[in-house]
Amino acid sequence: MAEPGLHEHHARLRVASSAAPHVPDAAWKRFAQAQSAEEFCGSWLVIQANVIGGVSDGVVVLQKPGGTSFAPVAFFPEESPRRSHLASISERVLAEGRGVVEPFESEDPEAIGPRYQLAYPVRTDGQVRGVVGVDIDWRNEAQLQSAMRDLQWGSAWLELFLRRHADPMETSRLRLKLALELVSTLLEQEGLKEGTAGFATELASRLGCDRVTVGLLKRRRIRVTAVSHSAQFDRRSNLLRAVETAMEEATDQAEPVVYPPDRDTSPVVAHAHEMLVRESGAGSAVSYPLMSGEEVVGALSLERPPGKRFDLPTLELCEAVAAVAGPIIDLKHRNERNLFVHAGGSTVSLWKKIFGPGHPGLKLVTIVAAAALGFLAVAEGDYRVSANTTVEGVVQRAVSAPFNGYISEAPLRAGDVVRAGEPIVMLDDRELRLERIKLVGQREQYRRQYRQAMADHERAQTEIVGAQIEQTEAQLAMVEEQLSRSRLVAPFDGFIVVGDLSQNLGSPVERGEVLFEVAPLDGFRVMLEVDERDIADVAIGQTGQLAVASMPDERFDFAVSKITPVNEAKDGRNYFRVEAQLEGDAGRLRPGMEGVGKIFVEQRKLVWIWTRSLVDWVRLTLWSWAP
Repeated sequence: MAEPGLHEHHARLRVASSAAPHVPDAAWKRFAQAQSAEEFCGSWLVIQANVIGGVSDGVVVLQKPGGTSFAPVAFFPEESPRRSHLASISERVLAEGRGVVEPFESEDPEAIGPRYQLAYPVRTDGQVRGVVGVDIDWRNEAQLQSAMRDLQWGSAWLELFLRRHADPMETSRLRLKLALELVSTLLEQEGLKEGTAGFATELASRLGCDRVTVGLLKRRRIRVTAVSHSAQFDRRSNLLRAVETAMEEATDQAEPVVYPPDRDTSPVVAHAHEMLVRESGAGSAVSYPLMSGEEVVGALSLERPPGKRFDLPTLELCEAVAAVAGPIIDLKHRNERNLFVHAGGSTVSLWKKIFGPGHPGLKLVTIVAAAALGFLAVAEGDYRVSANTTVEGVVQRAVSAPFNGYISEAPLRAGDVVRAGEPIVMLDDRELRLERIKLVGQREQYRRQYRQAMADHERAQTEIVGAQIEQTEAQLAMVEEQLSRSRLVAPFDGFIVVGDLSQNLGSPVERGEVLFEVAPLDGFRVMLEVDERDIADVAIGQTGQLAVASMPDERFDFAVSKITPVNEAKDGRNYFRVEAQLEGDAGRLRPGMEGVGKIFVEQRKLVWIWTRSLVDWVRLTLWSWAP
């Protein structure tokens, strides 16, 4: 954009060098051999001061590399006593971004008129990167304009220097920063319409565009979503139709389209953009497809006024903005779709991934899942009802206290094997023995009285004493019976299921209190807690297998013998107790062992077996909701 000015100024400098012999040759040599920014700007400022003429003070201020602050890099003359003389006008140019001319009173009383301060900004990629300021003597308006023009043309050399010595990483960083600032307007608004409208307006303002348009791809056609500086717009207008056609031209080719075409851009069809420029009266137009991943989701169109074309840095910036904005716009658009459209879009996207090119992992998972579903649809397995199970003895005999007393001995406890007649617990019988001695002595006393009455022929006394003897003998017999029952023994061969009195010696017991429970060694039954949802599938005579927690690797066969028609509540669920008999050797099973039992029902499809609980729940839920 600045190349014509550079060539023209180069010619002017050659003329100036021949017409102004007072320019030091060292300045030209230093200008040609400059390596650093200070050398280049210093020699350039000397030449520029001599070209303009009448310069008493000059300064070149440039932006510091990698930062946003500015600092002077060259002065004219180099040993000027007033370093801050041009600071005010330089700061004004940096703030306003345009050339400034300011008059001020000269300190020389013989001066013809006021002196002037001239300053002009140095730009690259549309950003102010520096400023040039000079202090010149009085001159008329035409000469003042000529001096300002010389300063403007001369600043092109500084722009060229900055471009040649610019850090590529810094340029990319600044471009990315500007792109993110532009795209951030998309995120400031929650809605797609508001976000794209603010984004288009900000983009038009920052890049000097007459109009920026954002369109979304709907049913293979571009539809305008937002237009810069316009909250409301008519999609049916001829101009917006032309914009949509231009954006479709870019999305169909999946390439940016610039008109008038630039020599550095790739050759693309730009007929629709030519028509857009002709109809809108714009100077140039460019459209970028908005991509989300590998999918085109919309387009971005920019139009500039006549005489202002899109240069290469601006095109690169627009391309970066489109690349970042595409996924964000697509995400906002997807979030605003209703549930059915979202589900349909997800289904279509998944279908394309499965049957389209690429995505080998997803295709492999789909094939495996389809094969598994096909196998489950035809394969059959054993349908079995599972239930928590407890092993019990067929007969469990309770050993209870025959009378009120105290525990004397308790050598056995739960889990011990006993034989028939083997003592389990002995009660304290000292009081009974004393009672027996007392009753025996009392019986002998009554017998002596009975014999004396018989000798005296006292019939009435004989009857009375005889009754007392029978009463005493009855009491003695009861005491003997209690003494015999103070030693509690096992009723049969088995083992103790419940009871442990080894820590309760001397403690009292009451008559009828259960002290131990004894079960036989060879008679067991299996009690299953079948859930009420599965009880309909259980029938008497069905077989199954049992695994207990203490022996999970062993299986014990059983057959269902009884179904209790009364349910029980346990842990928040309802169960029916189902009784089954063990078949075969019980092995190391013992009453009280718990585990899991499975009752075999019949052969059914595997898919039915694994989904029946869910299907039953859905049926019941729908039934409860039905009117």
